Amino acid sequence: MLAVSRYYLALLGHSQRYLPALLAYLALCVILYSDPTSPVLPLYGVSGGALVVVGCWLTIAVLDIEDPVQRLVTLSHARSRGRTIGGAIVAVFGITVVLTVLTLAWSAVRTGHLDGGGIGVGLPAHLACALLGIAIGLPCSRLLVGRIGWTVLAAVLVLGVVLLAKWVPLVHPLLRALTSDEPHGGPLVLAVVTSVLALIVSAVGTGWLAARRA
Repeated sequence: MLAVSRYYLALLGHSQRYLPALLAYLALCVILYSDPTSPVLPLYGVSGGALVVVGCWLTIAVLDIEDPVQRLVTLSHARSRGRTIGGAIVAVFGITVVLTVLTLAWSAVRTGHLDGGGIGVGLPAHLACALLGIAIGLPCSRLLVGRIGWTVLAAVLVLGVVLLAKWVPLVHPLLRALTSDEPHGGPLVLAVVTSVLALIVSAVGTGWLAARRA
């Protein structure tokens, strides 16, 4: 699986499809954390929500790089569809971990300090958002959606529902709690658990449906 991850990272780096999402996210963080007097937790809510979009974008970018023939070659070398999907997940998650570390480090530089409480909230919050973004990107990719127009439409609709709909108990309760300075302990646990479960269901379901289509 790690070999597949390295392969996908090399393809992504060569294609430069990561640039729009990463540059937009880094620009957002520079703007968000420009004021050293601003409280950090509400800003985590905004950058965490942005990481959902980035995780989705990168997942689609990784899985849509290959044409059908290249995908068959990768599948034959990986020996199972689960390894190819798992390799893509590990590759994208590795990128989002780096982005999370950069976000926390930049916020620490701008505010002058980063205590354990900030790390204890910011780290799992951003990683949960990244996992959810990957979970959304998997079924919206070329594995199940053949045309880029439908891919964009599906991703935008699902991201809008997940980020804005109050009745969807994924990361929305956490982002709302962080941005409105409400108690965030329960929503943080909920976001981590539901994001992991969503990724598992998405990976298994996408792999099964892709195998059926093949």
